[in-house]
Order: sequence, then C-alpha cells, then structure tokens
Amino acid sequence: MSVNPEALAASVTAAAIAIADSLPEDEATLLASVFMQLGDTLTTIITARDINKKRDADNAS
Repeated sequence: MSVNPEALAASVTAAAIAIADSLPEDEATLLASVFMQLGDTLTTIITARDINKKRDADNAS
C-alpha cells in the first residue's frame, strides 16, 4: 500500500478539526483517549508478532 505522507497528515488534521468542532470537549477528550489506546494496542500486537516471527526464524535455523 502506497501512502502519501502529506495527504495523510492533512486528512488526519481535517478529521481532528471536524471532531473537535462537532463534539463537546469531554466527549472529544474521551474519543482522543480511545484512539490513543487503539494505537498503543496495535503497536503491542505488531511488536509481539515481530518477536514471534524472529523467534520462529531463529528456531528454524
């Protein structure tokens, strides 16, 4: 998948502005926390997969 970094950043910024303009501050803060947790959890899953792949590759050799 090819991603244009500038377009991605602009899209995320536009989404953040739209959310901030349409939600009360407490709800926007909660949504931000949910997205932060989502990012952290994805990082944890991907890291664990990478560790397992490396361990499997080491065990195979």
